[in-house]
Amino acid sequence: MAAKLSIVIPIYNERNTWREIFARVEAVDLGGVGRQIVLVDDCSTDGTGEQLHDLAAQRPDVTVKFHLANAGKGAALRTGFAAADGDYVVVQDADLEYDPADLPALLEPLLAGAADVVYGSRFLRKTHQRGSWKNYLANRLLTFLSNVTTGLRLSDMETCYKMFRREVLGRVRLERDRFGFEPEVTAKVAAAGLRVIERPISYAPRTAEAGKKIGLKDGLEAIWCILKYRPRRRPRRSRAGARAQP
Repeated sequence: MAAKLSIVIPIYNERNTWREIFARVEAVDLGGVGRQIVLVDDCSTDGTGEQLHDLAAQRPDVTVKFHLANAGKGAALRTGFAAADGDYVVVQDADLEYDPADLPALLEPLLAGAADVVYGSRFLRKTHQRGSWKNYLANRLLTFLSNVTTGLRLSDMETCYKMFRREVLGRVRLERDRFGFEPEVTAKVAAAGLRVIERPISYAPRTAEAGKKIGLKDGLEAIWCILKYRPRRRPRRSRAGARAQP
C-alpha cells in the first residue's frame, strides 16, 4: 500500500489566501505518495468559514473541521492531527508564506527512514527572505533558547513546516492552544529522543498589515513554553537527531 501524507491546514480569517494554498497543496507532485488534506477553520469571522462549508459540501474527499469558538493555532492543529490518517503529517499555514512545492524535499528523509521529524528551515538557503528585522531577531532568540534547553541544533525552531511520522504525534501530548505549539512540540520530540533534522525551504514573509498574526504576547508565551517544557534530562541521540542537515 502506498504511503500517505496528511497535510493539516489551520485557518483563521484567510478568506483571500486559503483557496490559493489549497490549490497549491493539491497540485504539488508527491511522487507515489498519497495525500489527505485536512482544513481546520478556527471560527473565522471574515467569511472564511462560509467558504469552507461550501468546499465541504462540494468536496467530500477533503476533510474539513470547524471550531465553534476561536481557540488558536495549537488547538486547530490538535483537531487536525486527530483527523489525520496518513503515515506522515505536516503543518501547512494558509497565508502563502510557505510553498507546498517544498513538501517533497521534507518528505524524503522520512521515506528513507533517516528521520522521525523534519523541520523546513527558512535560513539554510544562502539567499533567503528574513521578513522584518523584529521578527527575524525574535526568531533567532527563540531558536537559540530552544536549542540550549533541548540539545538540538536547529536553525529555525519557529518554522511552520514541521513534518512527522504520524506515530510521533501519538507519543507527545500537546497542550498549547496558540503559537506556543512550536516550542512545545520541539521540546517534547527532543525529550522523546526522536531524530529531528532540517531541510531548506523557500519563504515569502508577509507583514502585520497583510495579516500576520504573531505579536509580542506570542513571543513571551514562546519563552515561557521553552522553559516549561524543557527536557529534564537531555536524551542521547544520533548525529542526525542532534544537528541540522541541509
